[in-house]
Amino acid sequence: MTEWIALSRTRHTDSHFLPRQGYAFAADRQVTPILLAELGKLLPHYPLGFVQQGDQFQPVALLGLSGPNRYLHPDGRWMADYVPAGLRGYPFTLANAEDNQQVLCIDHDHIQEEPNDSVSEALFDDEGSLSQRVQQTLDFLQQCESNRQLTIRACQTLGELGLIEPWPLQIGRGEDQTPLQVQGLFRINEKALNALEPTAFADLRKHGALALAYAQLFSLNQLHQLIEREKFHARQQPAQSPNGNLDSLFGEDDDLSFDFGD
Repeated sequence: MTEWIALSRTRHTDSHFLPRQGYAFAADRQVTPILLAELGKLLPHYPLGFVQQGDQFQPVALLGLSGPNRYLHPDGRWMADYVPAGLRGYPFTLANAEDNQQVLCIDHDHIQEEPNDSVSEALFDDEGSLSQRVQQTLDFLQQCESNRQLTIRACQTLGELGLIEPWPLQIGRGEDQTPLQVQGLFRINEKALNALEPTAFADLRKHGALALAYAQLFSLNQLHQLIEREKFHARQQPAQSPNGNLDSLFGEDDDLSFDFGD
């Protein structure tokens, strides 16, 4: 389990960190939270849905059905042209402190008290400010957090209007196997969406919820991608070398830009 440590100018002035190398940290994730701002980038690659947290819903991209993350190659590379924003800030994250202020945290396993190889980087510069790389990550995480608040409000609107329903997802596995049943997912009730009164429909558009609703519905076309990925991983053996035909699956969207437009 990840142990998050709040960065401190006094405690970590001379400390270094190991930048993320690939996405092995996300190997066990079957879903990952998404943002309104990245819907257009997600749609070509991921089926989208919702999960329930308490009395709230959260939009997610589906990464696996019967097992762990199927968008991850064994060597840690991401097998899609676009990596969800929520994964790109690692090994850093924003967390709420006791005074409800957000603080920048780092995975404890990525801290080095002294540099011992050419890979590690400084957390702070000579003047005691965040290093350029860390400041860039903080800016990215703050922009993501701002959009996350908009995403939460959009989900609240969908929930209040009764447009989110349980998703009894079943995946066929051949004639001699029972279908795979995926539990805990929710989807948009398309019939209820189409039956909305004009004022309620306008309220959806106002809060960005309409785009989220349609994105989830349109993304169902990508379920076949995830199913094919399940089959691919099932065929792989640990001793096999990577298939050269996989090169087209690996994306280069590995930066910390918040420009999710075309």
